[in-house]
Amino acid sequence: MVGSHLTDFLLENTDWDIYGMCRWRSPLDNVEHLLKRANKKDRLYFVSGDLNDYISLQNAVDESRPDYVFHLAAQSYPTTSFTSPIHTLDTNILGTERLLEVLRRSKDIDPIIHVCSSSEVFGRVPKEKLPISEECSFHPASPYSISKIATDLIGRFHAEAYGQKVMTTRMFTHTGPRRGDVFAESTFAKQIAMIEQDMILPIVKTGNLDSLRTWSDVRDAVRGYYMLATVNPFPGECYNIGGTFSCTVGEMLDYLLSISTWKDIKVETEKGRLRPLDADLQVPDTTKFRKHTGWEPQIPFKKTMQDLLDYWRNRVKAGRTFLDR
Repeated sequence: MVGSHLTDFLLENTDWDIYGMCRWRSPLDNVEHLLKRANKKDRLYFVSGDLNDYISLQNAVDESRPDYVFHLAAQSYPTTSFTSPIHTLDTNILGTERLLEVLRRSKDIDPIIHVCSSSEVFGRVPKEKLPISEECSFHPASPYSISKIATDLIGRFHAEAYGQKVMTTRMFTHTGPRRGDVFAESTFAKQIAMIEQDMILPIVKTGNLDSLRTWSDVRDAVRGYYMLATVNPFPGECYNIGGTFSCTVGEMLDYLLSISTWKDIKVETEKGRLRPLDADLQVPDTTKFRKHTGWEPQIPFKKTMQDLLDYWRNRVKAGRTFLDR
């Protein structure tokens, strides 16, 4: 999701050539609207690579010779990390180390590097520490959280030890069109869109609805990432980024239901959608990043949710078949 929106932003707002690294088997649904441009090599190129393969990373860097690197790749779903912890740790921790080592050892380049960590590093935060500042202690609530703590620290280490221009972001909940259907708000929107087309029973299946989140739009997030890299970048720094509107997951679902054309939808908690442990208070203090860059979120919560639901409506109406998750 994020890489596709960042590409959209950079194509529209810069004159940069953009190299998107992807695995040979990666789905291209989120960049389908860009494939004609990539085929013509109109400022957009795809290079094959994998965070778990050092040689492929070296080849990707050799081909692109980057001035800026936005490291967004990861095993990014916290729930999956409980069932695939080793894959999560390897991809996110060692993958980040491999990438930064390749960049460090490559001659004649010195790129500005954005390492994307996560608000999940803070994990289980007591209420008295809200809103969460960059100085809040880490209390991981999943293997994914542990992997992102290491990613966070690796980025700072490379900046301090080797002088690389690495900056780290701890992005809080961000969503919008193209969000994967394993994430709460997106699976809710998908299920509602399917209900509206009479494809499934009018029941939305949920996990934990009590978790408190501060919501932001992915399009605001990628604008923030661009500003991170271009507005007086400061190597070694980390920043919280997030929105200004907070509500529980249940309240978010209530809003999606309120804008549905189907007015009698039931809600049922499904055990398989619950995490063994949850980071249930995710409210950021973004003062540091806003003061440094001047960034402010612009897209309101209601528009984000409307656009997400419309995205799924369009996909469902196109006759696609989806896994029940």
